[in-house]
Amino acid sequence: MVVQGGWHGLGNTRFKSSTNRAPRQTTPGKPGEQRDLKLEMKVLADVGLLGLPNAGKSTFIRSVSAAKPKVADYPFTTLVPNLGVVSVDRWKSFVIADIPGLIEGASDGAGLGIRFLKHLSRTRLLLHLVDMAPLDETSAADAAEVIVSELTKFSPALAERDRWLVLNKCDQILEEEHEERVKEIVDRLEWTGPVYVISAIAKEGTERLTRDIMRYLEDRADRLAADPVYKAELAELDQQIEDEARAQLQALDDQRALRRSGVKSVHDIGDDDWDEEDVDDEDGPEIIYVRD
Repeated sequence: MVVQGGWHGLGNTRFKSSTNRAPRQTTPGKPGEQRDLKLEMKVLADVGLLGLPNAGKSTFIRSVSAAKPKVADYPFTTLVPNLGVVSVDRWKSFVIADIPGLIEGASDGAGLGIRFLKHLSRTRLLLHLVDMAPLDETSAADAAEVIVSELTKFSPALAERDRWLVLNKCDQILEEEHEERVKEIVDRLEWTGPVYVISAIAKEGTERLTRDIMRYLEDRADRLAADPVYKAELAELDQQIEDEARAQLQALDDQRALRRSGVKSVHDIGDDDWDEEDVDDEDGPEIIYVRD
């Protein structure tokens, strides 16, 4: 129950009798409780996509499902989460969620992706997409490291969720360079989990990836049904992710409210905000407090 309703009034039917067939008496009702609520709608998906802007997340979800998110040759084209249903076999499918790309500093409120990371709290698997051939010729390993860092800052528990490394746009580099580029990223992240090299736009390696995801989800469901300890551990992790995400987003909302009001947070006050003259003003009047 969210709020308690008020007591209903009595209509004229309650006062009807054999001698008073059309009563005019009524009693008013009493007001109920009132409460202001902030509701959060979360996207429910089996798999969530992580990555920097222009890493190919929207292209990937278009290539494996019937979803048609906006795709362009510039970053920040995804402004809202997108869902796609991936059909592996005739009776097998799963839902995949694409959120706006994360950027460096997202855990401190930069960009849009941080507002939608909460949608990944209920996913069963995370896919970390990395652009193997960035247009600005930056290091793909650095880009992968940024996502891991921001994810950990946002929620250490969410960083513990099962995550696969998906290296996208392999068609943009020479085939003999694949192994070297993969090794660079894996070594930088000290990665020990599954690694997939794909080209979402060419649908190269995507079928194998989706089938492995389906197999993982089925094995996970079977283990949950057979192992109560594993089920309890996942439930505890889910709750921890929920609590950390809510606390982080509330902290960001509080910081924005302070900035709008012109008040600085204690953590935002630096040494330059203190005036030495205010601390020790020998020329000013001396104020003495006397207790009555």
